[in-house]
Amino acid sequence: MSKKIVVVNAGPRKGWNTDTILTEAAKGAESVGAEITRFDLFRLERYTGCISCFGCKKEKFKGHCICKDGLTPVLDAIRESDGLIIGSPNYLSNLTASFRALYERLIFQNLTYNREKPCCNEHPIPVLLVMTSNAPDMMYRELIDSYQQTLNSFVGPTEVLISGDTLQLKDYSKTDWPWTLFDSEAKQERHEKVFPEECKKAFELGATLFK
Repeated sequence: MSKKIVVVNAGPRKGWNTDTILTEAAKGAESVGAEITRFDLFRLERYTGCISCFGCKKEKFKGHCICKDGLTPVLDAIRESDGLIIGSPNYLSNLTASFRALYERLIFQNLTYNREKPCCNEHPIPVLLVMTSNAPDMMYRELIDSYQQTLNSFVGPTEVLISGDTLQLKDYSKTDWPWTLFDSEAKQERHEKVFPEECKKAFELGATLFK
């Protein structure tokens, strides 16, 4: 029986860095027989982050966010899956608001506030967390380590892949004002030489984690 893997894109740009790496990771999972279900958070019906209703803290709803909106099918699919691939670009030194909305509800539904058993998730699944950023790879390592630790505790064993110093535009010279913070030629060179290797690593992780 094939494994069911959920892929979640928390970035808005189709065909760019986050989308591309997630697609390669999904292809890796498919190469070992996994079945992929994909969600693009920027294209869902309206949703919010956790509304602190505490419905998930009732015994009959434990492990289930009871808020019904555009994220409900995503949370349901993750709960029934054998693995999760999720990625986001870095916005203002954190992951996107769309990622945070899902993250809040994914984690909080499994948080018990019980010292003896802090997590009620009885079906841990492997996770691949991807972050892309126009800043260097290691600049936000502490941020990603924090996400990794929490996902480890409440969803399942988590691997991370960071792609830094990414190319943001095909032609930086066509901006309305000079983006002098970036070396566009160096970014283009990295995109041509390093980014394909990161995509290859994503494929390999997808194949390895969800075999």
